[in-house]
Amino acid sequence: MEITPQIFTVFNVVRILGIAAFGFFVSLLLTPFWAKILYKYKLGKQIRTDTAFKSLHTEGGPVAARLHKNKEGTPTMGGVVIWFTVALLTIGFWVMSNWFDGVWSQINFFSRGQTWLPLGIMLFGAVLGGVDDYAGILRIGPKGGGLRMSYRILLYVLAGAVGAWWFYFKLDFNTINVPFLGDFTVGMWYIPFFIFIIVATAFSANETDGLDGLAGGVFLTMFAAYGAIAFNQGRMDLVAFIAVIMGALIAFLWFNIFPARFFMGDTGSMSLGVVLGVIAMLTNTPFLLIPIGIIFIIESGSVILQLTSKKFRGKKIFISTPIHHHFEALGWPETQVTMRFWMISAVGAILGIIIFLADSKIPPLHVFGNFFQ
Repeated sequence: MEITPQIFTVFNVVRILGIAAFGFFVSLLLTPFWAKILYKYKLGKQIRTDTAFKSLHTEGGPVAARLHKNKEGTPTMGGVVIWFTVALLTIGFWVMSNWFDGVWSQINFFSRGQTWLPLGIMLFGAVLGGVDDYAGILRIGPKGGGLRMSYRILLYVLAGAVGAWWFYFKLDFNTINVPFLGDFTVGMWYIPFFIFIIVATAFSANETDGLDGLAGGVFLTMFAAYGAIAFNQGRMDLVAFIAVIMGALIAFLWFNIFPARFFMGDTGSMSLGVVLGVIAMLTNTPFLLIPIGIIFIIESGSVILQLTSKKFRGKKIFISTPIHHHFEALGWPETQVTMRFWMISAVGAILGIIIFLADSKIPPLHVFGNFFQ
């Protein structure tokens, strides 16, 4: 039977959905075991009373403490479930494909050009984030809040430098696509641009992870958008990798939505943040992070604006930042803030996909025909 592009596409859709479902159920099964460890060893979140809320006081103390005091002691590092599931399935399918022929070779999506670096950078970010989480649990660092922001930025830069080196010297990437304007060869400037993207996504992910289910839901829509983009480009191993992340994220959200049984922690937000940046660069669509990651821009932008205003004007713009805390301080229920941010993120993701398709020079199904020529 002749294999047509349509049959090839249907096969990949079934494969991707199956892998996503597998990621969901594996993560769902692992979560209770990890949660039991978190509760047993009291790996709980410490609520600091000296954060950016400190200038707005009530009788119960700073607004941050008043709003989130009931969450103190809730286990953090729940993001371990996400990246561990992704690593387990990615490596597990690869091992099975080497041991057995047949269906396992069709399921395997571990490839040098598409998933080596995303997996490696995810694990790298997970370890760095885990160290910061544990430092916070032990109240190590400035005011017991874990690593200083300057140290975190240095870690983000380190992660970005590793990725930039691999892309530029191993994969020969040196062009950047600007929607509707085309590809621009930037040479060595590709390296600092790559690092900037990784630092921006990692930093923004950390700032967004502040309410029950907020970061998880935003990540879900962003990865869905990049999954659609990678599918259109014919990067099926990358799509499968994203599908596992999405499946694990859905399982995580099952326990993380309000009231959260545990928090994502830096080990989750940093690993997902850096891998999102890598995927944006791998698909050569970094500027689509603007609509797709609109919540990231709003969250990190509010922090930057606040710090700039305080430094040069001596006054604040927002009651507190990141901006989701500002809306909490205004009286919005936490679930309302989260749901509205989810909706904005979904609209941004859809807009990003529309821009990509409008800019694409290749009709959606034509790309798959290249595999059979």
